[in-house]
Amino acid sequence: MSVLNHAAPSAALSTAALAPRPSACPGLLRIVAARDGGICRIKLPGGALSAAQAAAIAEASERHAASVIEVTNRANLQVRGVRAGHEAALIEALVASGLGPAPATSSMDAAAVWSASAADDIRNVMVSPAAGRDSSALYDTTPLTAGLLGLLQGEARFAALSPKFALLLDGGERLARLDHPHDVWLAATPASDGVRFVFGLAGCPPTVANAVTNAAANAAANATDNAAADATAAHAAGNGSSDAPQDPVATGTRALAAVLPAEVVQLVRALLHTFLDLAAADATRMRHLLATHSVDAVLQRAQTYVDFPLSRDASLADWHRGAPADAALRLGAHPQRVAGTWHVGGQPPLGRLEAATLRGLAALARQHSNGTLRMTPWQSVLLPDIASEAVQAVLAELEGLGLACDPAQPLARLIACAGSTGCVKSLADTKADALRLAARLPDGVDVHLSGCPRSCAAAHCAPYTLLAVAPGTYDLYRRDASPDFGRCIAHRLTLEQAADMLEQLARSPF
Repeated sequence: MSVLNHAAPSAALSTAALAPRPSACPGLLRIVAARDGGICRIKLPGGALSAAQAAAIAEASERHAASVIEVTNRANLQVRGVRAGHEAALIEALVASGLGPAPATSSMDAAAVWSASAADDIRNVMVSPAAGRDSSALYDTTPLTAGLLGLLQGEARFAALSPKFALLLDGGERLARLDHPHDVWLAATPASDGVRFVFGLAGCPPTVANAVTNAAANAAANATDNAAADATAAHAAGNGSSDAPQDPVATGTRALAAVLPAEVVQLVRALLHTFLDLAAADATRMRHLLATHSVDAVLQRAQTYVDFPLSRDASLADWHRGAPADAALRLGAHPQRVAGTWHVGGQPPLGRLEAATLRGLAALARQHSNGTLRMTPWQSVLLPDIASEAVQAVLAELEGLGLACDPAQPLARLIACAGSTGCVKSLADTKADALRLAARLPDGVDVHLSGCPRSCAAAHCAPYTLLAVAPGTYDLYRRDASPDFGRCIAHRLTLEQAADMLEQLARSPF
């Protein structure tokens, strides 16, 4: 049995952890300026939001901001347009509603605010919005998610992690986002003793569909290293719909080993301490550590923190997730694991909700759901536990609120960053342009509009990307094995020309 290292941080580590974060992202307790006002990001545990909290966010955004709330691509919310001088009042209202990290209270002193802010930064655990309800799932990840969030907030040393450092916990659901690279990913898999979780580093769980292109997708998922590293300027300029500019430029590892569900939290703790033990002071992501240390060296160090084996398992070298994921299940009505219950989902236009819309969703959750909403990493909203007899009424209400409930609808196939109205780095009003493009978007085509190469709105590689080069003018990229957005196939297109070319590509993609 290994001698367990309980990682009592030294004074030096504590000092390092207290250093300012020049690249810090917006948070609940740290509002960051953008062209359209401040951004306040609210991290949600597993994307879950109570109806009461949703109503509180709607009211606070009307009182203290521009009444605009965005769903992010990590299933969180952010309030845009926070007015100068209203920051403290907004934070107080949100904290009083039970949002934010566990230690947060409205009467904290400066040191306590910093501590809570650091805990808020690192609550980055992505799960399926249908966790615990998806009949295809191999394991209900809900308790594990709570354990991981408690771990991240409970150990002071983890405040030294970057706000971008993120975990993926996949229970095998059909409704799952598997193309966002993560620093640590875990995926349920059948085993002789029930279910185990395989894990890997700096990438995505391999799937049959992405077996060939997984590495390219990881590399192309976002902007270049230099652009992503310039997070201070990025946030000062204004953020799109992401939880910080993601910078997953990495090929990642394949599945390394498998652990029992009861060992997942201990495993993650070991890997986080290992990262902090070995990574250089300027390293923010697991891929940076893997650039200087072998996978085996990382596992050997992690082994000192646990009493179960962590050596690489060669039998998992070709492991792939057995079941495909289906993003279309986020929209419309779909049966849950419990007979007679459904989850019903809708897509707000370009991920944005007016305060009145969020208030309407809260009322709908109270009336027909279990009193909760689930935000999704596709910037959509899911209402769980709808009785069969209420499904059609809920769908009608969602559509009445302006949400797209059919994956074939154009607004369900478009994403766009904040654009030039919200971000000084954007070269075009991508939100307005996306709405114009929707009228001509060909069937079956998914498009990402980005105002600059930072790609704040997409942490994955979209099939097509329109990258702004001037107002109303874009270069068109198509996903392939090339890095970043893929291969540029046309330059300086107007929206009309882009729509024409997308129509041609939809008819004859090759």
